[in-house]
Parts: sequence; structure tokens; C-alpha cells
Amino acid sequence: MAYYDDELVEQVRDANNIVDVIGSYVKLTKKGSNHVGLCPFHNEKTGSFSVSEPKQMYHCFGCGAGGNVFTFLREYENFSFQESMEYLAGRAGIQLPVKAITKEQKREADERQLLLEMNREAATYFYKQLREPNGTSAMKYLLNRELTNETIHKFGLGYSNKTSNDLYQFLKKKGYSDFVLKDSGLVTIDEKKGAYDKFWNRVMFPIMDANSHVVGFGGRVMGEGEPKYLNSPETKVFDKSRNLYGLNIARTSRRKGLLLCEGYMDVIALHQAGFDNAIASLGTAFTQGHANLMKRYVKEVYLTFDSDAAGVKAALRAIPILKESGLVPKIIHMEPYKDPDDYIKAMGAEAFGKQIEQAENAFLFQIRKSEDQYDFRDPQSKTEFQKNIILQLLTFKEEIERNNYLDMICDFYGYPRDSMMKLMSSLSSNMPYRSDPKLSTEYRKEKKKPDDSTVKPQQLLLTWFSDEPEIYPTVSKYIQVEDFTDPLMQQVATMVYEQLDNEKLNPAGIIDAFPQEQQGQIAELFSTQLQRIETRQEKEKALKDIILRIKTNRYEKTSSDVGNGDLTFLTQLVEQKKRLEELQKIDLHLSER
Repeated sequence: MAYYDDELVEQVRDANNIVDVIGSYVKLTKKGSNHVGLCPFHNEKTGSFSVSEPKQMYHCFGCGAGGNVFTFLREYENFSFQESMEYLAGRAGIQLPVKAITKEQKREADERQLLLEMNREAATYFYKQLREPNGTSAMKYLLNRELTNETIHKFGLGYSNKTSNDLYQFLKKKGYSDFVLKDSGLVTIDEKKGAYDKFWNRVMFPIMDANSHVVGFGGRVMGEGEPKYLNSPETKVFDKSRNLYGLNIARTSRRKGLLLCEGYMDVIALHQAGFDNAIASLGTAFTQGHANLMKRYVKEVYLTFDSDAAGVKAALRAIPILKESGLVPKIIHMEPYKDPDDYIKAMGAEAFGKQIEQAENAFLFQIRKSEDQYDFRDPQSKTEFQKNIILQLLTFKEEIERNNYLDMICDFYGYPRDSMMKLMSSLSSNMPYRSDPKLSTEYRKEKKKPDDSTVKPQQLLLTWFSDEPEIYPTVSKYIQVEDFTDPLMQQVATMVYEQLDNEKLNPAGIIDAFPQEQQGQIAELFSTQLQRIETRQEKEKALKDIILRIKTNRYEKTSSDVGNGDLTFLTQLVEQKKRLEELQKIDLHLSER
């Protein structure tokens, strides 16, 4: 792993216009000084995703996502920082230095990279174990499932033998410390029991992210042990809600849409049958994160969940999540067979392909599966069923979409369209206003500040500095870094003031100075929507108002911090009050732009 100095990082960042990079993923339209488009991190119909070329940063006013070009690649492509550097340097034609690293430097390397390296080593170890005498039973199991050697190789399948600490000893010899091994989720280290492997006597399924990095493992027990399937715990490289098994292959498939399965073996069986667009969630409930990940690659998703009651229930849970992300879900029917693997073994790949072509509309599937709640022999119950259909139709915002679905329902059940339209008219007139479908709380990042009246003027000023750095010489006479009472904003303000003192404000560089989880919040500080101001006099008035609000907030904070007999705070308070009174009388004099 290479290390890059700040100067080189800045060179690579400056050589890659953020509008061009993001524009290769998102359709952007020029609007004023910014470029806008539909946010790739949440579903929306009106673009709230803004990319600033002057500031070399992006911010979504809908979900709060934000950062610089490195942030975008980490969030969208799940790149590490090094991968982002390599990609952007290659894109700009910049040669990155090749640096040999010592064993000590390796230990000090980024923990994420260490975990990825260790997972790759573990995957190789399991792969080799499958082909050793100890792996005979596991290999027999896979061959009995009618997997070819080519398929076993393609998915890197392996075996963890019955010895409880084989992997631990193997990785220790590779130089990995107990601390890192414990963080990997592959090994449990107990003070009394010592170190032992998490996986033993299991067929192993390496889990890869979209870029084919091994991020975790799934293991299927040999014999009658429990649990039948065991997955890696979440780590710094493995987030179950943001990874899908098989996506590293499926993302490049030429087939239409994605086939969403329940488990590893379904995915593998479908790929072997030629359906290389199959994926599965990882032993956890399907989430909005999964849906948004899929949205990057396709528009349609075909659900191939088990045909039993549990599979139907899982499909009904997944449908609204997929719709919320703007995807089109469809249902593949495999009755009387339980899953894709069973269906293909019995009927063949061609027949399964026809089932994909005949996949059921998700809305009709939802309506059909609700039939069991009603007694169609009872007129009242039948009417309630029809009302439920209409209420579901009224959730569609577009009239033409509602009418198209109504036509489909009437054709399927044989209901008179005129009667259903009258029922719709009646129910809609008695309904309260229906707002747009709400965004998932997972992606709506509304950050409620402790006191908006306090932080808002500070945020406004930081944005104003980034938009018009020429105001700094005037403002800095009255507002110092210490006047930013919010700790995070004070930290940002310190960097802003330092850069403006050197006459070069670089918001994208400031964003890089913060951890990834904070970068969206930092981008927001430079993205406040400022009121349009026509004249210099109006600007001076607005700027003075912000200065006074910031100074007043600091005075009030100092007042609240004053303790009994605390002369230091009392002195500060007197001085701040005097300064505040003076500011009331000043006139700002900004130069014309």
C-alpha cells in the first residue's frame, strides 16, 4: 500500500474536475453557477443534487450526501482512498510514485486495507482446503448439488476444516496480529479459551463487494450442525446492508435487470445456467441500502424468492423498498418448485427464461396475495377488497399510471371499470391530502441542530466566504474564529481563515481533512442556499445582520458560562458587550465586484 503526501493528493484532486467525474455517473444540467441532477444516493423525481465546479464539491439538499470527488467515489463505487487515487490519477494521466513499504509500515497501514488483504488470504486458504483430503466431503456436497468445477472456481468456493484454529494459525504465520484478526470477524479471541476460528467444518462462500474485493464470508455447515448458514459479522469492510452476493459479476451482465434471490446457492445455480445477473442479500432483511445499490446498474428487478409462505412474505416486504428507490419490481413464479435451483434442475434454463419473460407485475402480486384476508362469498367483504384496491391505486401520484393499473386490475378480476372509477372518485374525495411517498429514514439525513438560530448564521457566513471570498478582509475585522461557537464550525472556520489569509480557499481540500462519515456535513456548511441580493447596499445590510447575530450568540454563550466569581469570564463578557455595542453603529463598506 502506498502513501501519498498532501501535495500529490491535491494535484490529483485538482486534475479531475468534479463535474466531469460525477457527470459520467449522473446526468447533470447547468443551473446558475452549479450543475444539478437526480441524487444517486436516494430516490427523487426533482433534482436536489448539486455539484459546484468552483468549490469542487457536491451536496444533496434532499438526503444530505456531500463531499468532494474522493468522497463520491468512496460512496458510489465503494472505493478505498488508495483505489480512488489510482483511478483519478490514471484518469488525469498522473504517474503515482511506487513506494516499497516495510513490515512496520504495513502494520500501520489503513485498517480497511489490512482487513481486505487478510480476507483475500483467508479466501485462498479456504479454496485450497477444499481440494485437500480434509475437504473431500465438502467437494462431494458441491458436486452433488450439480455444480461444475468451473462454477466452483468462478465463485472461489472453499472449505474450513474441523480443526478449530487452523485459519488462526495460518494468518498468524502471515504476520497478522491478534488485534487485527479479532477485528476481521474470522477469529474469536477469548482470554480463557484462547483463539479459535469462527468458521469450521463448513463450505465457504467468499463475499465480494461490487469491485471484487473479498469483504466477508458465508459458511454452510456440513452435517446437522446449527446454524445451517453462518455469515461474517459486520466489520469496517463488510456492511451487510450495502453489499449483495454476486453483484461483482452481475453488474457487468448484458441481461436485462437483476434477479434477486434468497441465498448463495440460488445465485450460483442461476449463474451456472447462464443467468449471470443473479444476486442475493446476505443473510439479512432486504434494505433500502440494497435497493439503492441496485439502482446504480438497472431499472428492473426480478424477485426469485422461495415460493413458500416465507418467500412470499419476503417478496411483499421487498416490493415497497424497491419502488421507493425508483426500481420496477416483478415476480417470477416457480411453483410447484421451491427455488430457482430446484426449478432449473427440473425444467431447464430455457423454461426459467420464459418465466422471466412472463414475470408478474408487483402491484398485481400484492393485490392477489391480499385475497386471503377477504371472503369473496360475502358481498361486504368483497366490497372491502375492492376498496382496498382503490386505496392502493390512490397512492400513485400520476393519473395515467393509476388508470393503467386500474385497467389491469379490472381485466384480471373482471370488475366493471365504470363502477371502480366511481368508487375511486368517492374514496378520493373523502381522503386527506396524500403527500409524496416519504424517503427512507436511512437516507433522509435531516440533522437537527441543538439551536438553529445559533448555528445558522455561522453556516451562512461559511457558505458566503466560499461563494465570495472577497468579503473576507472586511468580515474578518469583526468576526474571529473564536466567534464560531459550534465546535465543528469553529474547526472548519479555522481552516477557512487560514486559507483566505493565504488568498486561496479550497473547500474540497477542507472536506478531505475530515473523516468520511463527516464529509457530507462539511459539504453542507459550504452549500447553504443564500438569499439573492441585488445591490451592494442590500449585501452590506445582510452581512452586518449575520455579523451581529454571530456576535450576539457568542455573547449569550459567554453569559451562560459565567460562574460565581469567575473573573476571566466576567472580563470577557464585559469586553464582548462593549464590542457588540460598537458593532451596532458601524457601516460595512464592501468593494464593488
